[in-house]
Amino acid sequence: MRSLHLISFVIIISLLAKASKSDDGFCSAPSITESDEKTKPIYWKVTNPTLSPSHLQDLPGYTRSVYKRDHALITPESHVYSPLPDWTNTLGAYLITPAMGSHFVMFFAKMKEMSSSGLPPKDIERLVFVVEGAVTLTNTSSSSTKLTVDSYAYLPPNFYHSLDCVESATLVVFERRYEHLGSHTTELIVGSTDKQPLLETPGEVFELRKLLPVSLAYDFNIHIMDFQPGEFLNVKEVHYNQHGLLLLEGQGIYRLGDNWYPVQAGDVIWMAPFVPQWYGALGKNRSRYLLYKDVNRNPL
Repeated sequence: MRSLHLISFVIIISLLAKASKSDDGFCSAPSITESDEKTKPIYWKVTNPTLSPSHLQDLPGYTRSVYKRDHALITPESHVYSPLPDWTNTLGAYLITPAMGSHFVMFFAKMKEMSSSGLPPKDIERLVFVVEGAVTLTNTSSSSTKLTVDSYAYLPPNFYHSLDCVESATLVVFERRYEHLGSHTTELIVGSTDKQPLLETPGEVFELRKLLPVSLAYDFNIHIMDFQPGEFLNVKEVHYNQHGLLLLEGQGIYRLGDNWYPVQAGDVIWMAPFVPQWYGALGKNRSRYLLYKDVNRNPL
């Protein structure tokens, strides 16, 4: 076991050294400066991570991705894209699916020029969040809404809609089979993160926004959580909820079970029920992540 840890350590150190010497490395003199960073679009590092797949191309077989019984870390160099069923001119990378134990699906959709979405299966609800580019949402009334970066749309189950892209866009998509509760029903919701109010977080220092209503009709929510460098979760969480997480900005350390993982923008995490979890933000800039959480339903 010690030798395995030593090998992993040596590999990581060699990656850092390689990146620091390269022209596009994150420690090199020509790297992105703080002023340059401000001119970049928000969430640009989701599709252009600091430790990118190109940094790993000379290390055959190496990946930061990890899959275990109760959690997974899925990093950009191990994303596998293929045409999305029923979508036009769109490639998808499935990141979290029931095959690993989740009750929801999370995937990236890379929409190319003149592309469009397909409909989810019967009784499946969908939420899309734009991380790059722009798409147009059209529904049954033929009304259309433009969704740009940091915008999102919740589509109720069996709700006819189309997402169309003229140029290119990257979406993160969540889908799950809707769990009915009495006569409660959900509605189409279109919004953006900056329009959502900051919510109280007793005992915590991070900033929290929720993208969906907290009413009983909704069986999941999406949290946007912001940490300044050095801030961390106070509660070491162990709970029945599942999570699907996309780090939108920044970097830090995520504890999952007995494992401690360095993470960066573009990384995806699956957390099964009751896995111990904790996050601490590092670096010079804000950490922001998007977090799926099932709510309002009996776990029985």
